[in-house]
Amino acid sequence: MKRFAETTRKKSRIEIIPMIDVMMFLLVFFVLISLNVIPALGLKTKLPSSTSATQENPPKRIIVTLMRDGTVQADGQSLGNLEELTKVINLKKQEYANNYTVVIQGDEAASMQSLIDVMDILKKNNVESMTISAKRKV
Repeated sequence: MKRFAETTRKKSRIEIIPMIDVMMFLLVFFVLISLNVIPALGLKTKLPSSTSATQENPPKRIIVTLMRDGTVQADGQSLGNLEELTKVINLKKQEYANNYTVVIQGDEAASMQSLIDVMDILKKNNVESMTISAKRKV
């Protein structure tokens, strides 16, 4: 009986690096899909109707900035004095049809007196909605 020479078999290996690449691709794919799909789903509701329903518009913002050197800006325009702030506030009140809020942004080194002066002017001009902005402490 004739025997054939035995061939040495190479041990098979599983390459793991391409498998990791495919798994990372799938992970990124499903994360991106889930981020875009979940907010779009929401709860499906049918709102009831009303004859007196009105659409609420968010108030417009008038931004008053108090600078470190004591100058005041309204919507990015430098004001020479506080009387100009009164004019700007009155113009914006008419432009926004009384649907506005004033946001005061102040430099951390701005004086407290300039803040009080601005608040006095807003009160004299019957501004009903005012906010002081600040950043969150970390």
